[in-house]
Amino acid sequence: MKHQSGFVNIIGRPNVGKSTLLNALIGEKLSIVSSKAQTTRHRLLAFLNDENYQIVFSDTPGILKPSYQLHERMMEYVNEAIDDADVLVCMTDIFENIDEIEDFPEWKRAFKIIQHAHLPVILIINKIDLIGQQSQLESLLEKWQHKLKTQTGREDIQIKVTSALHKQNTDSLLKSLLEVLPQGPAFYPKDQITDKPERFFVSEKVREKIFLNFKKEIPYSTECTVLSFKELDEIINIEAEVIVERRSQKGIIIGKGGTGIKKIGSEARIDLEDFFQKKIFLALYVKVREDWRNKGNHLNNFGY
Repeated sequence: MKHQSGFVNIIGRPNVGKSTLLNALIGEKLSIVSSKAQTTRHRLLAFLNDENYQIVFSDTPGILKPSYQLHERMMEYVNEAIDDADVLVCMTDIFENIDEIEDFPEWKRAFKIIQHAHLPVILIINKIDLIGQQSQLESLLEKWQHKLKTQTGREDIQIKVTSALHKQNTDSLLKSLLEVLPQGPAFYPKDQITDKPERFFVSEKVREKIFLNFKKEIPYSTECTVLSFKELDEIINIEAEVIVERRSQKGIIIGKGGTGIKKIGSEARIDLEDFFQKKIFLALYVKVREDWRNKGNHLNNFGY
């Protein structure tokens, strides 16, 4: 049996379940998840390895209209994912308004590429566990079939329905991906599951806890950077900074008597110990970098 390998890149609007799907397919919680939009900011590669194949999945930020330089950088990741895909997974959910997607330049570009490229495409309709009746799902399928045909002129686009949260139909999706995955050698060592360094996952776990514990603008104004990562025989000592845009936000993150930052650190530490399978010491500090989302030097320093 010949070896298969390729980039399976997932794009879609914010909060349709791209990160949850990637985690379900990989079997590891690599991408952070929350119910808030824009949780994912970076492009994360994750590898599903088998003796006969290596699928390089790419999780991307949700397609949005940029309001900050940060958003522009995030949309560059989406464009890259469209450009280098061997298989393009366009993801939506049962709540997305089909008529509105044409207002987004990235969707227009994706449709144009799908139209002209010899590229396998799979559309995923997610969150089917939340749909009311089977007839609603059937109607939604018909609308998407019509939309894809009118926008791309293609009739070979597969449509799959999933509940990524409950891993419903993910095995069927994987089978469909392998049917169209190109032949070729592995791109990465088979004992590797991601392209990101350890420090990346530390900052992401901290950011996830901020998204889960704070409301309004706080999560979107916050970044995390790792100052030091020292792995010893029995423990990993980590120091990290939580970056905010205003002094008032610093006070909110720290909380009365330090309760806020302690809660973030405690919850992140638990996840990191599970992730690294080692005891973690995590020290968090809070610093203000005014309007960092619109300053290129800060964005470069944060890896965007």
